[in-house]
Amino acid sequence: MGNFLQQLINGVTLGSIYGLIAIGYTMVFGIIGMVNFAHGDVFMLSAFIALIVYMALTQLIGMTSLPLAFVIVLIAAMVLTGLWNWAIERIAYRPLRGSFRLAPLISAIGMSIFLSNFVQVVQGPRNKPTPPLFTDLIKVDIGGYVVTLSYKQIMIVAVTAALLAGFWWLVQKTPLGRAQRACEQDRKMAALLGVDVNRTISTTFVIGAALAAVAGTLYMVYYGVVNFADGFTPGVKAFTAAVLGGIGSLPGAVIGGLIIGLIETFWSAYFSTDYKDVAAFSILAITLIFMPSGLLGRPEVEKV
Repeated sequence: MGNFLQQLINGVTLGSIYGLIAIGYTMVFGIIGMVNFAHGDVFMLSAFIALIVYMALTQLIGMTSLPLAFVIVLIAAMVLTGLWNWAIERIAYRPLRGSFRLAPLISAIGMSIFLSNFVQVVQGPRNKPTPPLFTDLIKVDIGGYVVTLSYKQIMIVAVTAALLAGFWWLVQKTPLGRAQRACEQDRKMAALLGVDVNRTISTTFVIGAALAAVAGTLYMVYYGVVNFADGFTPGVKAFTAAVLGGIGSLPGAVIGGLIIGLIETFWSAYFSTDYKDVAAFSILAITLIFMPSGLLGRPEVEKV
């Protein structure tokens, strides 16, 4: 039972990172109906930005306060990654928005390859280790079973919960959220009613990138190493999480991420790490057979 509880904690932590990335997928798809396959590489790029900023603060400037350095790194990663994704939307996606449906998809795949190769050339193909952050551990007694919690695990889960609540409020209660929901339903009618569709879509890309930057920073802190190839696998799993939870649903994206993270962790602990990805994608396939819209997704209604 103690091992079960420990793996549960590990799975929730990993699933929280997947959920943050998945929110970016589901927000973009919900508004323009496009799967941004470059989003995983944006997440990878944000991890490198976080590493570079952190090394500059600690090695060049000599900052000794790790909590302050982490906050600055997080803000810098969100701002810089958001600007990068804004440029991607303006250059690679907006000109193709009125084209045939495969054109933006091909452009997204091309941008994904470009980002991956760009980071490989600039930073090199080897793993980049990061200095240890928040390494303290605490022991928790749960019903007589002792489990180990790290401060970075607590931080990851807390940040994910706070961001999910914050962005749910933003989408449901703010003028930007009303504009996003209007664009999701009918972009042409939203434009006729005075909604700035281009600005709303660009803002959504920036928000999605900011969330990916948070996930990238937490990923760097949690694993202590980053690599130019880190965008593909987490990106695919986060997309899987978005589809599993119901693409277009913010809570669904996080729930899907938690499910994928828990499946991976428990399968690795009790069976074999070689087949953990097979188990995760099998659960997705089974779920979509019985629930084609995902766990919290809404059936697509064809407009006539």
